[in-house]
Amino acid sequence: MLIGEVARRSGVSARMLRHYESLGLVHPSGRTGSGYREYSEEDIRRIFHIESLRALGLSLREVKRALDDADFTPSTLVDDLIRRTRERIAAETELLTRLRRIHAADPAGWEDALQVVTLLQALGSKSADVRQRAALASASSAFPGSSASSGSSADEVPVPVEALVEAALGESDPNVAGALRWALARSGDGAPALLAEGIGSPVAAVRERAVRSLAVLPGGEAAGHLRDALAHPDPVVRGHAALAIGARGDTDAVPALVDLLEEGRNDTDAADTLSVLASDTATGDRIAHRLVERLARSTTRAPARGRLTQALAGIPGTRASQALAELSHDTDRAVALTATYLLQLREPR
Repeated sequence: MLIGEVARRSGVSARMLRHYESLGLVHPSGRTGSGYREYSEEDIRRIFHIESLRALGLSLREVKRALDDADFTPSTLVDDLIRRTRERIAAETELLTRLRRIHAADPAGWEDALQVVTLLQALGSKSADVRQRAALASASSAFPGSSASSGSSADEVPVPVEALVEAALGESDPNVAGALRWALARSGDGAPALLAEGIGSPVAAVRERAVRSLAVLPGGEAAGHLRDALAHPDPVVRGHAALAIGARGDTDAVPALVDLLEEGRNDTDAADTLSVLASDTATGDRIAHRLVERLARSTTRAPARGRLTQALAGIPGTRASQALAELSHDTDRAVALTATYLLQLREPR
């Protein structure tokens, strides 16, 4: 079979067939009397094998090795192809995400589009200083060097909230994390729901970053997600959520705040928040009752009992005073002395 007929049947151009021959991939079995290449059925089968392997993503060099090396193992090749395919998919997914974010920013022109690209690249920089500047720029003014010449501002070309959330959930530097939370607080709609998804992450650090970012967001949606987080199995998530909604005056936070006191995590902040929540006598008495219940538990250890006793100092009302009077006779001398001292401070002068 001549080269033209082979090209027609295989779908491989005559030029490509000559290229395969020059690389040693295929060798026509013979020549006609006029010197034309003549391909056998075996040659054609090899051409189809070449095209099949190329369709899997192999280079021509890899194709030749696969067909000619008797010791070649297909499983090794397939494993390598899987790895490379995954890498390519990851790279293309990252590119697609970046393109979507640029599209979401709705740039008016190339200057604006390039500004968004610059900010997105800066948010992913290895330099914490660069990431922090990018976070601040996305919330207040254009990234240095881009707006001066174009006249654009960060308000005109905002960084998509998805990019800010992704950066916040992955940020370990406390200064950069603070700047990103500030940017998220100014980012408008979309952030609460995305951060709430982060609270469901299997990674503890991501969950903590998500709830801490959610805590600074204004509005009822963020508060609702924080209230839901009070039932989260992660005590760190529950604690940050309790501090956040407690600071907003939500008494649903009281049980989790008492947990913080007992556990000794953010206990000073928890005591301060309980004091703020106890703004009226009825609420103060309920909080005092909760503290007394925790003090009375046999499993509550001595250091925790001390912290719970100290927290009663910031709770107004007769219930807290009665509790301190009872604790002044506690068998734990440290608790008794603390309660006695706090009672003296509560006595009117």
